[in-house]
This record gives sequence, structure tokens and C-alpha cells, in this order.
Amino acid sequence: MKAVILAAGPGTRIGVLTETRPKCMLYCGGKPILHHLILEAKKAGIREIIIIVKYMKEAVIDYFSKTTPGIPLKFIEQGNEKGTGAALLAAENEISDTFVVLAGDTITEASVIRSVIEGHEGAITLAVKQVKNPHEYGVVELSGSRVSLFEEKPRHPKTDLANLSVYCMEPTIFNSLKTIGKSERGEQEIVGLFAGAKAVIAEGYWRDIAYPWDLFEANEFLLEKQESKSGNIVNSTINGKVIMEEGAKIIHSYVEGCCYIGAGTIIGPNAYLRGYNSIGKNCSVGGGTTLKNSILFDNVNAKHLAYVGDSVLGSNVNLGSGTQIANFRFDEKNVNVYTSKGWVNSGRKKLGAVVGDNTKFGVLSATMPGKMIGQNCWIHSGVVVNKNVPSNMRVFTRQPIEYIKVEE
Repeated sequence: MKAVILAAGPGTRIGVLTETRPKCMLYCGGKPILHHLILEAKKAGIREIIIIVKYMKEAVIDYFSKTTPGIPLKFIEQGNEKGTGAALLAAENEISDTFVVLAGDTITEASVIRSVIEGHEGAITLAVKQVKNPHEYGVVELSGSRVSLFEEKPRHPKTDLANLSVYCMEPTIFNSLKTIGKSERGEQEIVGLFAGAKAVIAEGYWRDIAYPWDLFEANEFLLEKQESKSGNIVNSTINGKVIMEEGAKIIHSYVEGCCYIGAGTIIGPNAYLRGYNSIGKNCSVGGGTTLKNSILFDNVNAKHLAYVGDSVLGSNVNLGSGTQIANFRFDEKNVNVYTSKGWVNSGRKKLGAVVGDNTKFGVLSATMPGKMIGQNCWIHSGVVVNKNVPSNMRVFTRQPIEYIKVEE
């Protein structure tokens, strides 16, 4: 059986991190989202995968040209039409039998994919799952095992069953997609074919990555699943699990919780890691730095007396000595984040910063909870970041300084 993974979209709600990569290439659990999804599809019995790309397609193709997940991959570019239906139509010439469709911005497990294959009936079968916040998803109402109503992010959901964007389909679906009209957004949408379709209630793990902070829950799930892999550990205390890639080192440091450490990364001396941390390749975390429940992409430096709490740092971020990224409000309420959709309640009591690629922090700078800082920024010494910073900005602080000569 083949699978089609829809990975063409930019992921605008993610913000600064997708200015330099497609959403499917965001890292958690040591690998891009798309890599984890491919591995689970393979476990579910899929033998060939067609990946629909468009936005920054080179990043996807280049990564998988160097990293082989052990299954044949074919890349097809989506045309000018927008929407999930248009993306799926790009794969029409590759499909001649029953197939699976997956959204490239989700983390799930093989059991969810298998459940929709095993329960498949008719032209299309979709996986659904009970969720706590259905107003954030496409919501399905069922009559028996058939879809009687579908609503996209309704203000007042009639059920708590969310569409997981995990489907099993027949090739006849392509003709149906060509005949349905466009959605209110002016796009060709798969959801236009849901009426009367079979639905399977899935029990396994599933997480849609809509906002940057969704990466934390997915990261925790992925790290818990992985087996420990020790490496070069020198005079350090490990109170939990470490997953160390080739060339990684932990020197004179304390690690508790669960931590992925990428190839060539050095932890220490005197670093403190706690919670669920995922650290990319060729990073340096040491010199009294505390890293808590965070995701660092490749080539991040936090060498001197920094604190990074519940944050996502893009590639090539550098933290000057004493950089502090706060993650907790004085009033202990959930951290709100200003996004492209306006203010959003993250649902998290602890949330630090989301930082784009190639941004540098000066000594003794600080960032307040829930702030987004773009790529290629300089946060100069002594600055307190208390609102979002767009990309390519230089942020200074001015203070009156007096020099008084002391008479002897």
C-alpha cells in the first residue's frame, strides 16, 4: 500500500520558525516532524510514500537525500491551486489502488494509521479522536459510524470528535475531488467529501502541530518512546534517560528527565538539563547554563550562565553570557502569545520564547514569557524583550549614564 503525505503548506500559525523551513521540517524528538511520520507509516505497513511539497520544497528534498528512513520516497510539487484537495490531486498519476493519506504536520503512531486501514469501507474512511478543545479542530458528528456533519473550527462544537487528517481512500476519490466546488476559503478541500464517509475512532497518540508550543507535548511523547543510548559521559550525573548521537558529549554536568542530544553536541561543563529536552547537532550548552523542557535546533550556543525555559530556539541561535528566557507569569496564569491570528491562550502555565534562526542575544539580556523573536535579529546587551520582535531587527536599550569624578 502507498501513502500520500501532504507537506506543501507554509504553516503560518507557527510564525518565525517557518520563515526558514516548511512546518513539516520542524524538529522535535531529535528529527523533523515528517521523518517521525514516515517511520510510523512504515511500521503501519506502508511500502512507498509520495510526498506533496511546495513551500520551501528544497529543504524537504535535501534532508531526505541525506537521511534515508528505509522506505522509497517520491516528491511531487503541488500546482497553483490551493487546499488539501488540490495537494492530493497532484498524486493522482501515482495511485492505482487503495491508499493512505496523512497530513505532514502531525505526530501520530502506527496504530492510528492501521486502525483506519483496517476499518476502511467505501471511497474514503477517516480517523477521528476525542479531544479536550474541539473548537480548535475540524469537528465531526457521526450517525452510527458515518459522518453526518463536519464543521471547521466551530465556535460551539456539537461533538468532541476531531478529524485527524489520517485517511484511507480509493482511487475514485480523484474524480470526486474534481467535481466538488471550492470551499469558503476558495480552496479545494478533502473535507468536502466527508458527508456519509466512514469514520473510525482512533485510540492511539495524535498531535496536530498548529502552534509552536504544540511541539512540547509531541517532543515528550517521542522522547518517551525512544530507547536510551549513552555515549561519552564524563564525571556527570544522569538521573533519567539520555539519547546521544555520535560525537555527543556530557562533561561535568547534571541531567534529569529525558534528553536527546544530537551528533557533535557538547553539554557542559557545569550544565543543568531537566525535563524533556531535544538538542540538535553541533550545539554547545555549558558554563552554568540551565536548559529546561526546551527544543534547540542545530548549532545553538548557550555557553555561559544562561537560562532557557520551555522555549524553542531555531538554528544558529547564540545566547550571550547571562541571557535569561523567562517562562512563568507573576500571576501564575496561562501564557498568552500574540500570533498572526491575534492573541492566543497557549494553555500553558510555563512557556518561554520562540526564536527564529540566526538570532543573537547580548550579555545580560532577558526575554519575557511567550514572546516570539524573528530570524536574523540582534537583541543587544541589557535589553528586556517584552513584546514580539519581527525578523531582521536590531533591538537596543538606552539608559542615561552619568560619570562623576571623585575629588581626592
